[in-house]
Amino acid sequence: VQLQASGGGLVQAGGSLRLSCAASGLTFRSCTVGWFRQAPGKDREFVTAITWDGKTIFRGDSVRGRFAISRDNAKNTVYLKMNSLKAEDTAVYYCAAGRPIYSVARQSDGYAYWGQGTLVTVSS
Repeated sequence: VQLQASGGGLVQAGGSLRLSCAASGLTFRSCTVGWFRQAPGKDREFVTAITWDGKTIFRGDSVRGRFAISRDNAKNTVYLKMNSLKAEDTAVYYCAAGRPIYSVARQSDGYAYWGQGTLVTVSS
């Protein structure tokens, strides 16, 4: 599975962005897909993840109620809609795919495949 994240950019605080994670490889449709982010000087942080069938979503506490993940398996794409953006959301956002068991779905080592990252900058 190869992943390509896109949609990052510069946005004002309070604004919105939608990130996309496009995948190649037939096994993508059976994968859980997660979004992680890493701000300068900080550890990688879990954002949210969605199971292969879209029925289970895991959310990080810092984005709960503001970010929404969805997927379109027909297009091999997962989306991250980010609303009410804050300056502290500034980071490189990575999508990842794998088959983590639920207990590790929020951990980066639960994912075998990673995209290259897309930069989101929120100006205050």
